[in-house]
Amino acid sequence: MNILGIETACDDTSASVVQDGKKILSNVIWGQKQVHQKFGGVVPELAARRHTEVILYVIQEAINQASVDFKDIDAVAVNSMRGLLRSVVVGVSAAKAIAYSLNIPVIGVHHIEGHIYSLLLSNPELSFPFICLTVSGGHNILLNIVDHGKYELLGHTLDDAAGEAFDKVAKLLGLGFPGGPIIDQLSSSGNSKAYNFPRPMLKHPNYDFSFSGLKTAVLNVINDLKLKNIEINIHDIAASFQQAVIDVLYEKTIKAAYEKKINKIGIAGGVSANNLLRETFKSIARKKNLNIYFPELSLCTDNGAMIASLAYYKYKQGNISDMKLDAYANIPIGR
Repeated sequence: MNILGIETACDDTSASVVQDGKKILSNVIWGQKQVHQKFGGVVPELAARRHTEVILYVIQEAINQASVDFKDIDAVAVNSMRGLLRSVVVGVSAAKAIAYSLNIPVIGVHHIEGHIYSLLLSNPELSFPFICLTVSGGHNILLNIVDHGKYELLGHTLDDAAGEAFDKVAKLLGLGFPGGPIIDQLSSSGNSKAYNFPRPMLKHPNYDFSFSGLKTAVLNVINDLKLKNIEINIHDIAASFQQAVIDVLYEKTIKAAYEKKINKIGIAGGVSANNLLRETFKSIARKKNLNIYFPELSLCTDNGAMIASLAYYKYKQGNISDMKLDAYANIPIGR
């Protein structure tokens, strides 16, 4: 079964053809980095306009790279439940138009749920249950993945997600956008103990996250250094900030795995590409006899392959949408 997956949650336009939920035939991603760099973050209206301009090209390229025709597509899948609303609308509109013209099913799925399937695509040996931390610019969610379509929500972000905090701190330091890769690179030559930034909610008994206070702590340090006319060592600030974020992420995730008596952990989303995060989880895994799984780097960020893979299992469960499918900015996962 060939499913065409479409993803337009934020600023990446992506389309992919996946066979039987497991084999990626194509995965085309059109980024908008240059469009938003000068603003220091994604501008929703500009993102939606860019999606509109390129989506047909991206879809056609996915079909071409998969070496199939539209008549070989059995269903169209699309993220319809999470992201910048104007951007999500573009993807949903395209998916419905294709499904209607080909008289094939359309399947609306949840963006965050899609990230779970980036793990399964990259690690076919990964079995249920497993703890999954999805962490990116728009969300932090900790889940117990029981089975296809069965999730236990353990914790989520109460304000800024980790990726958003990376972007905002990078902007404070004048480093550009997106901030995550830049801070990751600078941190490699910085002292992570130079500044004792707070680890928000680390000692709270729940699994929720909060990073807005950490961002403010970085701002206060920068302002204090400027007032005292002390040179700002961006490498040390970046390293100390990054370490604080990762300490919170791994400690809460490991705690969840132990309390749920599950020895498999998956890390998905854009921040899962972070080098220190990967090294930290792998090191802890060796010490605590845990199995850690990451997506391939090409599947860490938003992509159509994860949407198409997820939709295959939705289809098998009879979870199919219709032409009334609408776009939503934020629906809780599992709805």
